[in-house]
Amino acid sequence: MKRTFLILTVVAIAAIALSACGPATITANPAPPQRLLNVTGSGMVNMTPDIAYINIGVHTEKPTAADAVAENNTQTQGVVDALKAAGVDVKDIQTTNFSIYPNTQFDPQTNQKLGTTYVVDNTVNVTVHKLDQLGDLLDATVKAGANSVNSIQFDVADKSAALKQARDQAVKDAQTQAKEISDTAGITLGAVQTISFYDNVPAPVMNAYGKGGGAVEAPASVPIQSGQMTLTVTVNMSYEIK
Repeated sequence: MKRTFLILTVVAIAAIALSACGPATITANPAPPQRLLNVTGSGMVNMTPDIAYINIGVHTEKPTAADAVAENNTQTQGVVDALKAAGVDVKDIQTTNFSIYPNTQFDPQTNQKLGTTYVVDNTVNVTVHKLDQLGDLLDATVKAGANSVNSIQFDVADKSAALKQARDQAVKDAQTQAKEISDTAGITLGAVQTISFYDNVPAPVMNAYGKGGGAVEAPASVPIQSGQMTLTVTVNMSYEIK
């Protein structure tokens, strides 16, 4: 009995000693929140469009579907030929819509059916690289049979240089604001902690002409003004306050 008691006592003492030698937990004071100065800079660059996208179409309505398709095909081919003759590359002419549908007329008073005609629409999207010839090109397509011209959208083919210029302006604007604010507030700025930017490139759209039933005579030259596009870049920067 004495031996058993002695062994148990030794084991208990060893357990107490091990627990006393275990790692101690020290709770440190939480780090103070990082102080930041947030600024937003902007940069704007005006660009002159050098490319345009136009939807040019032929709208035909005849008593039979066959007649409507036949006339539409002739007029549409004439429009495509006129585009090629004006210097538009084949790869810049793409069919975006071809549709045939019946158009039934009713007497507005009796609501009785008066008859049905068939409508055919054929539309091509054209990319124009020579904007100084855009007015003459529209004249040529209308004379060739186009009676639906709309959604003239101007654009700049390569915006990379303008984007770089606008970003540089936005960063410098943010840096200037940060310096002015820190000098006025009497604080010292550290390194930039975060930076982000957003590009905004609007595409102005202009509509010309409208739908009609057949080819129309166009004026000598359609006046087209491409205007300017404004590319805007916004930069958000966060500086450490020392």
